[in-house]
Amino acid sequence: MCYDPDAAPPAFSPALWPLAEAAPLTLTSADGTGFGAFLARPEVATGAGVLVLPDNKGLSPFYRQTAVRLAEQGHPALVLDYYGRTAGAAPESRPAEFGELPNLLPHLLALTPAGLDADITAALDRLRAVGPAEVVALGFCFGGRQAFRAAAPRFGLAGAVGYYGYPDVINGAPGPTQLAAELTAPILAFWGGADEHIPAATVEAFDAALTSSGCPHSFVRYPDAPHNFFELSAAEHARAARDSWHRLLGFLARATRAV
Repeated sequence: MCYDPDAAPPAFSPALWPLAEAAPLTLTSADGTGFGAFLARPEVATGAGVLVLPDNKGLSPFYRQTAVRLAEQGHPALVLDYYGRTAGAAPESRPAEFGELPNLLPHLLALTPAGLDADITAALDRLRAVGPAEVVALGFCFGGRQAFRAAAPRFGLAGAVGYYGYPDVINGAPGPTQLAAELTAPILAFWGGADEHIPAATVEAFDAALTSSGCPHSFVRYPDAPHNFFELSAAEHARAARDSWHRLLGFLARATRAV
């Protein structure tokens, strides 16, 4: 679990562009499933699009605000929700208790790699239709894991960025470490050294797997930072959050130039 319902992303850069759009929408996956999303577009798109992959609670205010922050920097950003098949296509109408683990778990366990891939593909198609062809995936926690997976060639990404995405096996399902041979897009990963959920050895194993497979990657570790350090109220970790934000913007700028 990552962000509480009242969590908000920090703001470290002044807005460069006014927004042309910031609104919820419904997308349709390959199997006909409708699922919720949120699109934020700048008046002028000056950089790569960003597919925002949320934590396991799905599309929440934190991620809508994150999309807006990115759009203000010139990056069209689209957030998807994971639970269209089991909880409907209107995440904004779900009760707050949906995100509590006992309520969330049946929906989480119903997710499949095929369904996630289909929804990610539909979201990428929509994002590319309104912005640049080059897109970077940006994920947090569960979404960070999915962003790493999306570095596979079938998604055509210019890069993938993950904040504290668990890369190892979960409930028998292979993670990005096990799938490293399939990953080719450049990866930027942020880790908290005080993250109790992701041991240093797990990070090191992912690093080694990506190195062995030849996938370009950069890992940034913040020694005293916890699992969800990129958050407005975590003032004691603002330096790590600020540094990661500027590294993210630099990665997006390089992705735009490289494609």
